[in-house]
Amino acid sequence: MHAWRVRRPGPIQTSPLEWVTTEVPCPEPSELLVAVRACGVCRTDLHVAEGDLPVHREHVTPGHEVVGEVLGVGSDVDAAAGFDVGDRVGIAWLRYTCGVCNYCRSGTENLCVQSRYTGWDVDGGYAEFTTVPAAFAHHLPSGYSDCELAPLLCAGIIGYRSLLRSELPPGGRLGIYGFGGSAHIAAQVALVQGAEVHVMTRGARAQELALELGAASAQGVADLPPVPLDAAIVFAPVGDLVLPACEALNRGGTLAIAGIHLSDIPQLNYQRHLFQERQIRSVTSNTRADARAFLDFAAQHHIAVTTPEYPLEQADQALTDLSVGRISGAAVLLA
Repeated sequence: MHAWRVRRPGPIQTSPLEWVTTEVPCPEPSELLVAVRACGVCRTDLHVAEGDLPVHREHVTPGHEVVGEVLGVGSDVDAAAGFDVGDRVGIAWLRYTCGVCNYCRSGTENLCVQSRYTGWDVDGGYAEFTTVPAAFAHHLPSGYSDCELAPLLCAGIIGYRSLLRSELPPGGRLGIYGFGGSAHIAAQVALVQGAEVHVMTRGARAQELALELGAASAQGVADLPPVPLDAAIVFAPVGDLVLPACEALNRGGTLAIAGIHLSDIPQLNYQRHLFQERQIRSVTSNTRADARAFLDFAAQHHIAVTTPEYPLEQADQALTDLSVGRISGAAVLLA
């Protein structure tokens, strides 16, 4: 089969991925063998490729928003998992947790210290075939194409968890900083839930998309929104945005930082940025319960996903376009 690998982490334009021919992976007894149909291009893939995240596996194949077809079911896969050969299946970022630690037993398996991740600890979906433990595979809603589903498996799930972490009150005012793959999905979830959404982002096209999807306003990335915010989410991996986001919060508001990687945050001023019980919260991965809840939501409320398409052979170009801000929405590789 063909696959992409991170040969030497560094800026994608000078340290491109390597296109290789390799063996089809052999699934463990607890795993599914999957033929990849589509794989979303997530900013986390760029962080892995460029070395923003520490190397967990040498020459890893990135990709963790995978939609595919089940080709094989391991001998230890319980029938209760509900997967058969020919089924459509989703593979997301979270691939393994221990199941016995305090975090796993208290519903916060995303904090498990033994957690492992698709496309970082093990090979992911920038390939023609991949594997997934059946316990971490996802049943997918109907009514979506493979291309539309792929971004839901990370961008959507993380956006959903970020909304939960922001503690947005019913009918509240939400600020979104950055408007890429995850943000444009989270905005739609918030709007369905009755929120008033204000978007701060660079680029005229991103601002236009925000307004097309129903945002009440769209302005520059460091501009103040027209009204105080009850909650905000920083999706762009830019620490400088934390300060204006905090300043935009109303009393008691919460800022959630959605990314796995963030550049340094400038010095905070207690009176301007935190006083009056404003708070900052990080978002770490997701739980399988988050994923199920979001996919159930997507089954009931159709999410309009903007998906520029690239053939699998052009993964480097997709990552390059992502790195320089040329992608509107969430790019997808088609195998």
